[in-house]
Amino acid sequence: MGRHRGATRVGGRPLSSIDLELTTARRDDLIIDADGRWSSTALNERVSVVAGGLRERGVVAGDAVCWQLPNGIDSVVLYRACWRLGARAVPIHHLAGPTDVARIVDAVGPRLVVSDALPSGDAVSDGPADPDLEAVVLFTSGSSGAPKGVIHTQGALAYKARLMADVHGLTPDDAILMPAPLAHISGLLNGVTVPGIVPMKTVLMAKWDPVQALQLIERERITFMIGPPTFFIGLMGAPGFSSDAVASLRLVSSGGAGVTPAFVDEASERLGCIVKRTYGSTEAPTITTSQPGDDPARARTTDGRPTGTVEVRIDTTGEVLVKGPELFTGYLDPGQNEIAFTEDGWFRTGDLGRLDDGWLTITGRIKDIIIRGGENIAVAEVEGALEAHPSVRQAVAVGVAHERLGEQVVAFLQLVPGASFDLEECRLWFESQGVARFKTPERVVVVDEIPVMAAGKPDRDALRTLL
Repeated sequence: MGRHRGATRVGGRPLSSIDLELTTARRDDLIIDADGRWSSTALNERVSVVAGGLRERGVVAGDAVCWQLPNGIDSVVLYRACWRLGARAVPIHHLAGPTDVARIVDAVGPRLVVSDALPSGDAVSDGPADPDLEAVVLFTSGSSGAPKGVIHTQGALAYKARLMADVHGLTPDDAILMPAPLAHISGLLNGVTVPGIVPMKTVLMAKWDPVQALQLIERERITFMIGPPTFFIGLMGAPGFSSDAVASLRLVSSGGAGVTPAFVDEASERLGCIVKRTYGSTEAPTITTSQPGDDPARARTTDGRPTGTVEVRIDTTGEVLVKGPELFTGYLDPGQNEIAFTEDGWFRTGDLGRLDDGWLTITGRIKDIIIRGGENIAVAEVEGALEAHPSVRQAVAVGVAHERLGEQVVAFLQLVPGASFDLEECRLWFESQGVARFKTPERVVVVDEIPVMAAGKPDRDALRTLL
């Protein structure tokens, strides 16, 4: 029990590493990053020698290779080189602090950690054709606070990439701008695998900058973007924004906290393109969205309908359960699978929702997770870091709605008698503990007492009312 393995075929054909990392059509501008433009031929040649370099350092099928790099060609090359050897790619979020990095490396036990220059060796021209090979371990915040390693196979990723290309109607004439980290499932699918399958021009941003994004959209004639609302709210509020600058956009797909009908209406009007809602997670990527020909009213008021053969149902508690070929096979820690899956193989998403004629609307979360600008933040991790400070007796972190980020992290603190602790001290403390900046509270509220519910748990709703 625990691991789910679905069908790994599209159009009756088995899927393999070839689907993930090779581009059949040639183009001169397959990948564009801050350092230049890469043709499909140049990319394939570099993947071949880096795969050779990994092999000469002892990497074989099933081994893990870790790296922590900003968005760019090196990450794309490492992904593809790992898949060519049948190895597991383990990208680490470029903003992760040293504490999280150490946890991930310890949990994975990699054969190799690539920290700077990519290794080179004799060219490796092809790879194993086994869709059941583990392709990637992506780390996401769990409700317990510790990062959770999510395992996807080559077949599952290839299936999802082909399906998303079809659902979004993508062709080689499209161009995608990808500011999301390639260590995210969204960045991996839409910045690495989908463009390889279509193929289409892919523009990678090392970090989100709305002014730079506007320039890239206009210069590269970007047609497609996917990400949380914070990207598009920032884009529309950037100096120099105009309808002419974004005239090439035809489709925006947005998910996460803050995707409301009002957001869809504003973004559709100002960006001059189709803006649709989507729902998914690292474990179950893009399981619902709207598709061409769907009722526009449904597309703006719900999180979409299931894609492909994925199944979605709501259990008696209101939790969203998922089963399908794109689902992850399980967590790196097998003990986490027992509560993640039902006895008959359905994945428990931790999200609350409702289904209406097959259309899904997410209404809340069971898991204690804050989603800030598309990043999952476990409240347990924030609270643990705060309570490690000698001035803090008890800490409760909550997510508070924010127009641009979706949610902000607010910390309510009960201090030891006579102590003081403010926002600046909080920032310095999180930095000293090696915690990523995006997890650091943006507001600190000191209270005399933390309110609790009948069962003794902190009453987060009551704390929010204090704001």
